[in-house]
Amino acid sequence: MFTSTGSRGLYKAPLSKGLLLVLNGLTVMLTLLPQYQDMFIYNLQAITHQHQVWRLICGRLVCLDVKDSFCSSLLIYNFRIFERRFGTRKFASFLLGTWCLSALVDLLLAQAVLYLFDYEVEEVSAGLLAPVFALFVPFYLSVPRMPVTQVLGLIHITNKSLVYIVGLQLLTSSPFMWLLALSGLISGGLYHSNVLWLQKIVFVPAWVSRIGRFVLEPIFSSSQPSDETPLGMGATLDIQRQQRMDLLDQQLLLAQYNEARRNTSHQPQAGLLQWTRLFPSLRHRGQNRPPTQPHPQAQTHQSTQSPLLENFAVAEEQVARLVEMGFSRIDALEALRASNNDINMATNFLLQH
Repeated sequence: MFTSTGSRGLYKAPLSKGLLLVLNGLTVMLTLLPQYQDMFIYNLQAITHQHQVWRLICGRLVCLDVKDSFCSSLLIYNFRIFERRFGTRKFASFLLGTWCLSALVDLLLAQAVLYLFDYEVEEVSAGLLAPVFALFVPFYLSVPRMPVTQVLGLIHITNKSLVYIVGLQLLTSSPFMWLLALSGLISGGLYHSNVLWLQKIVFVPAWVSRIGRFVLEPIFSSSQPSDETPLGMGATLDIQRQQRMDLLDQQLLLAQYNEARRNTSHQPQAGLLQWTRLFPSLRHRGQNRPPTQPHPQAQTHQSTQSPLLENFAVAEEQVARLVEMGFSRIDALEALRASNNDINMATNFLLQH
């Protein structure tokens, strides 16, 4: 449903996991104990007129509506990619900075509505909603769009479409949710662009990060999924997808090599590839190649070449393309012969060896 984000689950995202468990647990608790919900109501009128400043904290942490809690949890789970890319401390600093900024922007927008429309906003939805909307700013700016499919040939569906749909569902859940969404987008844009050096003013100190690493991270950390092949996570989704494609190519070649070793003892069969001989490591490729003799060079080369390689005619255009990429002509010929003129497979194997 959501964007490809490297490993599945909450691996390398302890803060996201902690937010999901703690905030949803408090939501369920308050649902079962409605007599305590009044403490967590986000009442702007009580803050401005009755000076109940503590509501800026309690009213902006826990969702009282189960639907708001569910939608915001889906978005937090999707936005865990930023914790993986930037680190837990920077991710926590973004949430803290936008949470503080949005409190001020909420009050300013409420006053703007009162001035423009002569309507006083009293209560808005409670919960960690403004920072969740703020995360749409880096999501829009830094996560690339990947086309997935088309509807009726006109509407393009990308890897980000369903995330925006969940955000739209959260936006329409209450009458004044637009105020929190606008506040979150404004605070997210200000903090992401580092206006007035906000990232150096509002951040998580290093000592707090160290305490959380030793105390909270062992509790909320998750192990790497056992059913998933270990894979380094790139900085963008393009790199992550390319890493997975390269890994699948490598697994395919390895499976072919293992099958060849099982089905043959000494005599190579047609269609089976001897990758170890054809593709020595690039570091030792010069060392592994036998020394050339001055006179019988051509005869020795022809005698040591396997009949498998002689059966394939290599296209000169593909050899030229590999040479332009920086590979030697000999390596390009060997790769194209072994891959049966498949330039993509030859390129991938040359890059990995």
